[in-house]
Parts: sequence; C-alpha cells; structure tokens
Amino acid sequence: MSELRTTEALLYLDGLEKSFDGFKAINGLSFSMKAGELRAVIGPNGAGKTTMMDMITGKTRPDKGDALWDGRIDLTTQDEADTARLGIGRKFQKPTVFETHTVEDNLLMALKDERSVLATLFSRTSDAQRERIGELLALVRLEDRRGDLAANLSHGQKQWLEIGMLLAQDPQLLLVDEPAAGMTDEETMRTAELLKGIAGKHAVVVVEHDMAFVKALGCRVTVLHQGTVIAEGSIDHVSANERVIEVYLGR
Repeated sequence: MSELRTTEALLYLDGLEKSFDGFKAINGLSFSMKAGELRAVIGPNGAGKTTMMDMITGKTRPDKGDALWDGRIDLTTQDEADTARLGIGRKFQKPTVFETHTVEDNLLMALKDERSVLATLFSRTSDAQRERIGELLALVRLEDRRGDLAANLSHGQKQWLEIGMLLAQDPQLLLVDEPAAGMTDEETMRTAELLKGIAGKHAVVVVEHDMAFVKALGCRVTVLHQGTVIAEGSIDHVSANERVIEVYLGR
C-alpha cells in the first residue's frame, strides 16, 4: 500500500491491481467519484466490473494501489461490515427481499436500527419510522403496494423495493449491479428515472449492459476492459471511441 493521498473525491481508486491464480482481473485501475454523482460503468464480461465493486466494499483486497473513502479512510483495510457502516450500500443483480413479508415490513426491517428482525416486526412503529417509510415508498413508487406481500411484486418492483431497502440505511454511495436485467421496457425507463432521482443526495454507481438504459441515465460513463479504464465521458463520447467499439460495442 502506497502512502495515501488527500482527495476531495468521495471515492478515490488509484493504480489498483488484483490477480486470481495468475489472471489479472484488475490492472492499474483508477476511478473517482464526487459525492452525489451518478455514474454508469460498462464493459465486456471479464472487464473487472464485479471485482472493482468487491474491492470498494471490502469483499476483496487489492494486491496493490490506493482506495480512499471520503478523503480520509483507507478502504483496503476495511471488510464488508466496515464499508456498510461507512455508508457504502450494494445491490446485487438478483433482488433479495423478504418475500413472505409486506413491502412496508421490508422497509421497516431495513431502517437503521440495532434491533433484530423479529423485534422490529413485533414492536410499535414510531411516527418518524412511518414518515420515513412513506418517503421511501414514494421514492421507489410503491405506495399502492404498501400492504402487499413482496412475493407478489413483479421482478422490476422487487428491484425497486430492494433499492428502497438500501436507501433506508441512508448510504452515501450505492453500487447497483445490472438493475435493468429482466425488466420490461417500461420498468427499465422507470428504473432510470428512479436512480436519477436518488443521485444528488446519494452517489450511485450503476453497472449495466443495457445501452438504452445507460443512455436514459444521462450520466458520465466509465468503460472498463481487462481490468482498466479505457474511456470515460458521456455515452455519446464513449460510444464513438474506436477502442470501445472494438472491444465492446462492436461485438
């Protein structure tokens, strides 16, 4: 680990490297984000997108390089529980909600609280909790499904509910993995609007393959290939990049 640099970025990665059994999954990766920024990360399979998120969340330690959070905390010394406490939330591709509980109870269980799931469900909900749940339901557009079992939601609605559950923890950064996968066209566009609405108060990294969805986000795009950044800028800018066309868009 080199000496850490001071930075105003919320998330700052510099010169990261990671090998697995001789395969270099991350190779000199540098990436930074400001607080409240929305960013899309694209690239072919094996480009290093998942490994990058694993290193940000403390699931995987880099072999080399700097990873700095909020200009002061060395992420390479943190594990997954540590990064969650720091305010980094991660949503995997497959939604993981409590299907036998209502939409409202899912959000209640996700609110920041030291109580167990059972204690949460069998205790009285405070006015502040009810107000917060109402805000989250409005944000993820599930007000009319409040009392429904999560099992009865569509795939897209389950994705929105899980995003709401992450937001209940009030993270500074959300890492969202392929949220549009398996969604209808309408759900895809609604998800883009949802993530754009979250940005500003929260920083959001979206890993995605659906280029129409990425275009709908209207944000800065980072392109990874073989564990490093090969282009960065607007979707139109990176789409015109010859290297990006060669390794990703032209396939």
